[in-house]
Amino acid sequence: MVIGENGTGKTHVLKAAYSAIAVSAARSKDGTTDLPSKAQLQLALGDKLQGVFCPDGLSRLVRRKQGLSKCRLSYKFNVPNLNLEFGFSNRAKTEVEIESMPSERVEKLPVFLPTRELLTIYPGFVSLYETTRLSFEETWRDTCILLGAPLARGPRESRIKKLLVPLEEAMGGKVELDPSGRFYLYLSSSGAMEMHLVAEGLRKLATIARLIATGSLLDKGYLFWDEPEANLNPKIIKTIAGTILQIARNGIQVFIATHSLFLLRELHILQQRESKKLDTSYFGLHISTEGAVTVSQGKTMDDVGSIAALDEDLQQSERYVDTEMGVPVTPANDSRED
Repeated sequence: MVIGENGTGKTHVLKAAYSAIAVSAARSKDGTTDLPSKAQLQLALGDKLQGVFCPDGLSRLVRRKQGLSKCRLSYKFNVPNLNLEFGFSNRAKTEVEIESMPSERVEKLPVFLPTRELLTIYPGFVSLYETTRLSFEETWRDTCILLGAPLARGPRESRIKKLLVPLEEAMGGKVELDPSGRFYLYLSSSGAMEMHLVAEGLRKLATIARLIATGSLLDKGYLFWDEPEANLNPKIIKTIAGTILQIARNGIQVFIATHSLFLLRELHILQQRESKKLDTSYFGLHISTEGAVTVSQGKTMDDVGSIAALDEDLQQSERYVDTEMGVPVTPANDSRED
């Protein structure tokens, strides 16, 4: 889990990891699994980074300072043959420079869930994206392709149904893709409802449900989720937290960027009660007085240092209790707001 205030780069971390894995997992149109040449991989990585981050040029992703500077990215997997290292300078245009090539491909396409839900823009979005210059992140296009995949069949169906139960209970129905290309939520009480009429928080649940149903979030794979808590009330966040742990237990490596104390606590509670064997890592991003971002790492959120966004939640709770109890405001207890 990546934790930090706005502007510390949480989303950038997720996008950088997603981009390389997506390129490694991509197959050619004829389905071949052959590894690309070094030149092909360098071009593909450059294209993906530009499509995902949408900068004016690749060089814009390098820390800006006078003179030549370079961004270097290193990816290490449990399977060493997948390891990859590359970089690019503040003078780069479209390609990266690979320092270490992988000798295998990632088996399964990763999933990236942005803060905005995508079910309502799905109809026609992929074809429009492919034929028109749109200033939308490529993650939207990638995820829409996965949303349109056929439902998984066979032995996996029983596991999928088990994962879908809490989501469908929270939504009050099932997600279906109409032949017209539009998503509907089929409510058990009142029939079909256009996804545009469904509350945005429930659309997030519907997105996860659809990706589970197609098998994109089953078995081996990767899920990158940017602020799962956005536009959700605490009750639904609890459902999301349970689903995240269920997905992880089914072999998906989950990457989360958040500054929600509620979500972090709920994940911790559920893991301690139900999933102690799951391996977790926390990364705290902090802006230094010089404006640089420092990183602290640990196995729990207590190991990553003070996070201002989380501290504010605690301080507000204390101020609320003090107010209800009639505690007078003094410089001593009011300083917690600083």
